[in-house]
Amino acid sequence: MAYETVETDREGYVGIVTLDRPESMNTFSTGLAVDLDDALQEFDEDDGIRAIVVDGAGRAFSAGIDVSEHGDFETEAEYEEWVSKMEEPFLTLRRMETPVIAAAHGHAAANGVGLVAACDLAVAAEGTQLGATAPKVGLFCMGPAVPLRRTLPDKRTLELILTGKLIDAETARDWGLVNEVVPEDELHEAAMDLANEIASKSPVAIRMGKAAYNEMADMGYEEALEYSNERFAALCATADAEAGIAAFLDGDPLDADEWPGE
Repeated sequence: MAYETVETDREGYVGIVTLDRPESMNTFSTGLAVDLDDALQEFDEDDGIRAIVVDGAGRAFSAGIDVSEHGDFETEAEYEEWVSKMEEPFLTLRRMETPVIAAAHGHAAANGVGLVAACDLAVAAEGTQLGATAPKVGLFCMGPAVPLRRTLPDKRTLELILTGKLIDAETARDWGLVNEVVPEDELHEAAMDLANEIASKSPVAIRMGKAAYNEMADMGYEEALEYSNERFAALCATADAEAGIAAFLDGDPLDADEWPGE
């Protein structure tokens, strides 16, 4: 499927979604938000894709929402419909079974930092600046705060969303917002290494495991353990478990191309 504001590609079992509004620092226009959401769902429904990398074209990952669209609306209802489209990818990322890795460079601000937080894993290039900068233009990063507070302690999330300041990639790594910081010319390779490491494992186990992890996030301790036991039992009955355990016991673990995928 062709998109106007994102580019999609694949390398082996890895799908790649590139935000492609470089002239606007990949800000979230309505079109980009819709295209990103559709591309993520398309890859999630593709049995040949086991991990996804999201990156940005040009000099930035994403500098947030395209506030030039603000003047297109007048009523609160119109603004709510507008911003709901902007945040739909955050919901999709939560619901997806395919792991998604953000590869951020330049700036990841406002909705851009929300996207980093909403992805399952993240790699940032050295020199990347990340922040919830909306207060600088009279707005507030309410939507990005949702994935941010699931990723960071409250004090760190509040520090970002109340001050609107930018933090560097190393600080983001120390806080737990990104997993790795690498030289910019190694960013794609580092993100692909993570994606391929995931893709080499049982696709059934990864998809079932990620879905269960997200389901358990809102459960109490006892309920979560009961649910985990139920989902683990279901996984034990799959062809991937049977083949993977047999291969392990034989001393020859399966590689990426050998999983039954059922």
